[in-house]
Amino acid sequence: MLDYSTVAKALADMGAPSYRTDQVYRALTRELITDFGQITTLPEAVRTALGERLNAVQIDEVLTLGSRDGTALKTAFRARSDGSPIEAVLTRLGGRASVCVSSQVGCAVGCAFCASGRAGLVRNLSAEEMVDQVLHFARRLRAEGKRVTNVVVMGMGEPFQNYEQTLLACRLLNDPRGFGLAARSISVSTAGVVPGIYRFAREPLQLNLAVSLHAATDDLRDRLVPLNRTYPLRALLAACAHYVEQTRRKLLFEYVVLEGVNDSAPQVRALAEQLRRPLYHLNLIAFNEAGGGFRRPSPRRLAALREDLERRGVSVTVRRSPGADVEAACGQLALRQRR
Repeated sequence: MLDYSTVAKALADMGAPSYRTDQVYRALTRELITDFGQITTLPEAVRTALGERLNAVQIDEVLTLGSRDGTALKTAFRARSDGSPIEAVLTRLGGRASVCVSSQVGCAVGCAFCASGRAGLVRNLSAEEMVDQVLHFARRLRAEGKRVTNVVVMGMGEPFQNYEQTLLACRLLNDPRGFGLAARSISVSTAGVVPGIYRFAREPLQLNLAVSLHAATDDLRDRLVPLNRTYPLRALLAACAHYVEQTRRKLLFEYVVLEGVNDSAPQVRALAEQLRRPLYHLNLIAFNEAGGGFRRPSPRRLAALREDLERRGVSVTVRRSPGADVEAACGQLALRQRR
């Protein structure tokens, strides 16, 4: 998808009247066209000229896989600009249709249990490439009479290491002239880029923030989330407290449970001390197979952890992570097209 100003400039350069910008932008974001030739309200000459100057979409579908239970669709894309592989996921649970968007090709953070960082960072995605992941699934849903209800920037990449383009993508999705998704229906996840959290707290758009925690002590988090060596827990938790003070919005913490690694009694005690605060909420996520030698906890173990944390005063839920059978679940997106 193209942003409004790019469309406006292209049309102005052709000498087209300004009202054409709204027509084209609406066609891209609401009618969900993939080719300018589909905008039949435009003169043929304008359609042709736009097609010669711009791409209506920036990514192409390569492969789509659906989970056996029908709750998840994973699509592999290829960027038109350079062929870079991109993956995104649509999940459907409880009447919601959520798109999990990638912000980078690969990832530099290198979490020990996550497939996305195995090949390192290749490049940042543009805002348009991020938005096109959402619009792709919006087209599929529209054919069923449904729509995208939520967007989570939790796919491949660390969004706060591509801050400008990530926030531009959120603004494009929220733009009332276009796609018009409510800001509170958009969430951005960080592995703990502390300066990004402070910056995010100042954003006027009321987006949701999630922090991938995964350990409650620095020695363990250094191993699981190497970014912790740059931004240790004390600094991260101070940034989180500042965010809640500034925004008065709920802050979500994600915790992938690795059996025998980060589910010990000392970790649980430390976690409760850190997260027993107003507007903090913890999501426990069972590890999804992505290599690294880790084990998935049993449902009984997850339930026991939840109960223990609840007794200690933590607001906590066990988050379902659909799509593991097609490697679409949390931590499983990777650069397989490059193989």
